[in-house]
Amino acid sequence: MDALPIEEATGAAYASQVPGKMHACGHDGHTAMLLGAAKYLTETRNFDGTVVLLFQPAEEGGAGGLKMVEDGAMDRWNVQEVYGLHNYPGLPVGEFAIRPGPLMASADQFEIVVTGKGGHAAEPHQAIDTTLASAQIVVSLQSVVARNVQPIQPAVLSVTALQTESDTFNVIPQTAHIRGTVRCFDPVTRDLVEARLRAVVEHTATAYGASAAIDYQRGYPPTINNPEATQHAINAASVVGVKVNPETAPVMPAEDFSYMLEARPGAYIFLGNGDTPMCHHPAYDFTDDAAPFGVSYFVELIEQRMPRQEG
Repeated sequence: MDALPIEEATGAAYASQVPGKMHACGHDGHTAMLLGAAKYLTETRNFDGTVVLLFQPAEEGGAGGLKMVEDGAMDRWNVQEVYGLHNYPGLPVGEFAIRPGPLMASADQFEIVVTGKGGHAAEPHQAIDTTLASAQIVVSLQSVVARNVQPIQPAVLSVTALQTESDTFNVIPQTAHIRGTVRCFDPVTRDLVEARLRAVVEHTATAYGASAAIDYQRGYPPTINNPEATQHAINAASVVGVKVNPETAPVMPAEDFSYMLEARPGAYIFLGNGDTPMCHHPAYDFTDDAAPFGVSYFVELIEQRMPRQEG
C-alpha cells in the first residue's frame, strides 16, 4: 500500500525483504486498523446503514485517492461522508490531533531546464554560463514566498536538486536542470507562487543570457477538513483516545485523501505513533500499540454517525 524507495534500517525481524523498498509511512498499519474495525463491525453489527471501507492505494505519488474517486467509488456505494486516519510520529500513542479547514498542504513540483552556450571554463566570455544562471535562479526563487506571499499565509518553495551536464572542472555546461516542490494551503496563494516562479525563472535566465523552460506540475490539492465532520471525528476520538487536540497546527506534507474530501464532506485525523523516527525515514517503524486506538476510533465514529435503531 505504500512502498517507498528507501533501504530499511530498522533491524526488525519483520523488516522489508525487498532491497531498496520499505513500509516507511505506516500505511500497512493503517490497513491493519481498518481490517480490525471491519472484523469488529461485522461481528457486532451495532450500527444501522452501510459502511464502506476504502483501502486507498498508491498514496505515495500515485494518487490512488483520485483514481478511486474517478472510478466512481463515492457514487457506486452512495458514500455520504468520508473519514481518514494517519499515524503521526512525535505525538504520544493514543493521542489524536485534528483541525477544521486546511490540515495538509497541496504538493506541486517543478523542473527547470536552463540552456546557455557550452564552452571552456578558461574562456567564459565565449560561453553563456548555465551554472551561474542556475545559481542565481535558485537564490532568486527564495524571494517568491518571502516577498510575494502574505506573511500570515503559509507557503513553501524548496529547490531540491541542481544538476549540470558537466562533471569536470574545465567545462561550462550547455544545460542545467533545477527541480523542486511548492506547498500551499490556499488556492490563490498556489496560483501566485506558480506565476511568480515562472516570472523569476524566465527573467533571471534572460538577465544572464540564457533561456529557461519550465515544467510545472500540479499535484495533490490541500487536505481541507469539513468543520461539521471534524467535530464528528473529535467526538469519536474523545471517547477512545487518551487526548485530542482539536486545533493542531497544519503541516506541509500532502495527502491524496484530499481528492476524497473534495468529493464528499469528511475529515482527516492524526493518531500518535509515539517517539519514533518520522515517516519516510529509513528507521521509521509503525507502533503496534497505536493500532487498537485506530480500530476503536473507526468503530466509535461509525456507531455514533449511524446509531442502531432498536425495534
